[in-house]
Formats: sequence, C-alpha cells, structure tokens
Amino acid sequence: MPAATQTASTSSRMLWTGRTLSALAILFLVVDGIMKLFNPAPVVQGMIRLGYPLHLTSTIGIVLLFCVLVYAIPSTSVLGAILLTGYLGGAVASQLRVGEPLFSNVLFPTYVAALIWGGLCLRDYRLRALITQRG
Repeated sequence: MPAATQTASTSSRMLWTGRTLSALAILFLVVDGIMKLFNPAPVVQGMIRLGYPLHLTSTIGIVLLFCVLVYAIPSTSVLGAILLTGYLGGAVASQLRVGEPLFSNVLFPTYVAALIWGGLCLRDYRLRALITQRG
C-alpha cells in the first residue's frame, strides 16, 4: 500500500502513537529474546521457577526473536502480531500454572500484547476497518 494512501486514512498523530507503541513492544521483546540467548541469572531462575528445562532457553529466545522480526516488517506485521499473541498466551499459561501473582506476573504478557495490537491498529487503517466491521 502506498504511503500516501496510508497517511491519508491515518492521522499523523495516530500513526506516530502506533509506531511508538509498537517500538516499545519490539524493544522489550528483543531485549527479552536476547537475554534468553545469553542465559543471565534472572533468566535461569525464571526458567527453573516455571519448570522449563534450561536447554530450551535459547530455543525459546530464537522463537521470540523470529516472531518479533515478523512483526517488525510492515508487510508481515499482522502475522507477527498473531504469532506473538500465541507466544504471550503461553507465557500467561506458564505463569498461571505455577501460581504467580495475577496483575504483576500472570497478566504482564497481556499488557505487552495490548501494546502490540494497539500499536498495529493505530498504524494500519485496514486493520481498524476489519476489527470494527459489522456483519
């Protein structure tokens, strides 16, 4: 889609707010994915607390970084948001399973998902139209 058409249907303020929200989510998830590749003590402790084998840490990090990359590319951002939603849903289930605190731990991935989808909706008028379409 040409940039002029995208800009015509999305105000400059909405577009930049969406980009900012998306950038925050991307930054957080990239840092999280990279940390999983290097296994610092907090990551190791988290994996143990959640009951995951330590040999899966780098695999989880690679999967996360791949999903973030797909989200960061404008032409595949909706697919990336769907993939990240699945990833974050697994994080919610993992936190819930071990009895972590609800608002600070269990629901934190949903806050990140809200940044992902909120940023994408503000950036893409076609997605807003699809979501608000009534049958």
